[in-house]
Amino acid sequence: MLLPMAKLSLDEEGYHCKQRIWCIAINAADGVMWFPSSKPLCIMLELWLSTTSLGFTELPYLQVPFAYAPQVGVGVALLVVGTSVACFFYLIRKRKGCLDPKKFKEFKLIKKTQLSSNTAKFRFALPTPTSVLGLPVGEHVVCRGKDEQGKEIIRPYTPITLDSDLGYFELVVKMYPKGRMSHHFRHMRIGDYLPIRGPVGRFRYSPGQARAFGMLAGGSGITPMFQLIRAILENPKDKTNIHLIYANTTYEDILLKEEMDDFAMKFPDSFKVYYVLSKPPEGWNGGVGHIMKEMIQSHCPPPAFDIQILRCGPPVMNKAMAVHLNALGYTSQMQFEF
Repeated sequence: MLLPMAKLSLDEEGYHCKQRIWCIAINAADGVMWFPSSKPLCIMLELWLSTTSLGFTELPYLQVPFAYAPQVGVGVALLVVGTSVACFFYLIRKRKGCLDPKKFKEFKLIKKTQLSSNTAKFRFALPTPTSVLGLPVGEHVVCRGKDEQGKEIIRPYTPITLDSDLGYFELVVKMYPKGRMSHHFRHMRIGDYLPIRGPVGRFRYSPGQARAFGMLAGGSGITPMFQLIRAILENPKDKTNIHLIYANTTYEDILLKEEMDDFAMKFPDSFKVYYVLSKPPEGWNGGVGHIMKEMIQSHCPPPAFDIQILRCGPPVMNKAMAVHLNALGYTSQMQFEF
């Protein structure tokens, strides 16, 4: 359906020419009609697209001589394609998440992958194949379970997935022999449900908030770092540099090593990782012992107003890292502990 033409005064045309275009319709007899507005561009080519309810019929428009229609059409086609792509990503970004910060919601375990003798990756289904968890980068969820005595226990965990992963989320969990929540995860079977709530946390990432991150992780403390690493490296517009020092006891304890090595290979200028083991295997060429002040000096960005050092690990490690960072001149504003 084509919209009716209208005659505009010179004053009206001058006013509308200053406005941003909203939509265009082509009438073979009379010419091209532009509908000005501050809204994004869309196109109407003999398509009504249920516009009556949006009030398009009441919008003012201009007439462009039909001789210019081909040139206008080419430009519009390019704009429509670009706008369609932008709208697609806008909708993904704005899609409502499944989390509730106050109430626990249950999610079904659909896959469990053993990564080592004491670590597994758990995949949980979201309500629909296109659902997103809705967790801001840098924040975490609270999981609820039962310990060996049947008592309720809650613990925070950071998914390694992002909202670009539709229909599911994943947790990498290290299960300690006497860990209360570890007992719950150890006994989870496919089809079981895990209650979680969120988002929770004090750190929320925005692209470009720092020129560079230094990351000090120990054991399962890698998960919040990995979430942030993915978000930065998978965003082509984010130019943040990442320097990760990751400490563990044995080689088998290194979580997500394959994924991080892959990132280091694909993004050599943006991501660098240095592994440290207290019990290294023969022939190990990484760091040995614990994360020391000299390692931070060598593998992390120096103190500056536009860098940030993140740390996440066992309490003893976090305390030691704070001492090292303070001694190296990193201010409290440059440090964050998950």
